Amino acid sequence: MRQKTFFLQDDQGRIYRMLGVQIEEPESEPSIVFPQTNDGAYSSLVQNIEGLIGFRFDENAETTFMDGAVEEITGYSKEDFLSHRVKWAEVVVPEDCPMLLENIKKSVSNPDLSTEIEYRVQRKNGEVRWVREVFQKLPKDSGTSGQFQGFVHDITERKKAEDTLRKIEEARIKEIHHRIKNNLQVISSLLSLEAERFSDRKMFEAFRESQNRVASMALIHEELYKGDDIDTLDFAAYLRKLTADLLNSYLVGNDNISLKLDLEQVNFGMDTAIPLGIIVNELVSNSLKHAFPEGEGGEIRISLSRAAKPASKTGHSVEGMGCERGFDYTLMVADNGRGIPETVDFKTVDSLGLQLVNILVEQIDGCIELKRDQGTKFVVGINVAESADV
Repeated sequence: MRQKTFFLQDDQGRIYRMLGVQIEEPESEPSIVFPQTNDGAYSSLVQNIEGLIGFRFDENAETTFMDGAVEEITGYSKEDFLSHRVKWAEVVVPEDCPMLLENIKKSVSNPDLSTEIEYRVQRKNGEVRWVREVFQKLPKDSGTSGQFQGFVHDITERKKAEDTLRKIEEARIKEIHHRIKNNLQVISSLLSLEAERFSDRKMFEAFRESQNRVASMALIHEELYKGDDIDTLDFAAYLRKLTADLLNSYLVGNDNISLKLDLEQVNFGMDTAIPLGIIVNELVSNSLKHAFPEGEGGEIRISLSRAAKPASKTGHSVEGMGCERGFDYTLMVADNGRGIPETVDFKTVDSLGLQLVNILVEQIDGCIELKRDQGTKFVVGINVAESADV
């Protein structure tokens, strides 16, 4: 007799199935014998592979067979598990145990299901290792009906390599954000220096508005650089910094205008955060410039919250509903100033800032409404892509 073992691997080199082959020489043709039919062959098979445990367990998760690198991976002997002095679930990290038990339940209800999961185990000395487990319920004609068979492979080194690559990638992306932020800040500073050359107030305001738009984008890259998440940022924290900078920019010598914020913690990806940040920049700037007569006080209110009603399946506002309903999130920017006249249509007005707002609202697949009650209130409905925003 000659014995061979075949391991089937996916495109990433991970083992997902194994077959034992016994070849009888010279008379008969090769025949495939499943390892569960021969404990001795199965034991020999797993012992010759580093970092591999072969096992069987019953529907009560009691170990009935185990061999291979048991002590190397867990720190316990196979006799500890076979005598039930130690249960496999006891060496699984507690946070990962519910996932393992849930997959066992699924396999019990679906015998044809082959389960593959990755989780952590804690060795007897406290060291934590990552393993990949593959198991399946044995067929009724195997002689061990109701039992499961599979193997556990130590993938700790692979996980360490993946973690190292992830940290390198995060550092690279953070460095990109840092450089973009620095470049935008240079542009903002150049605009500020250029603005000081003009005595014409309209020209000065135009340069300052452009400077603030650039600064709002730079602030997003700064937050992404400093934050723990490289893909999304806490938009509420971003709004607090952005509006504080705007007040410092416009209210030199005037402390009579106050800012009231009611912001729910929401994480947005860059595709939503950048255009929405510029929208807030334009609306708040518009209030600071035009809502309050010179020297008079007032209040600007900003709120951000999940919408009152979930978005439709298509991701667009439900027909007949305004921006406060039917969208994922609602942003409100309001003031108690003089208000925009009834004769003015903010969607067609000859204002670069408001034109920019309308363009950016379409970009984020949202909507914007103007309410002229006790001042001016803009309501922005926001839809976000689940793949990019949380």
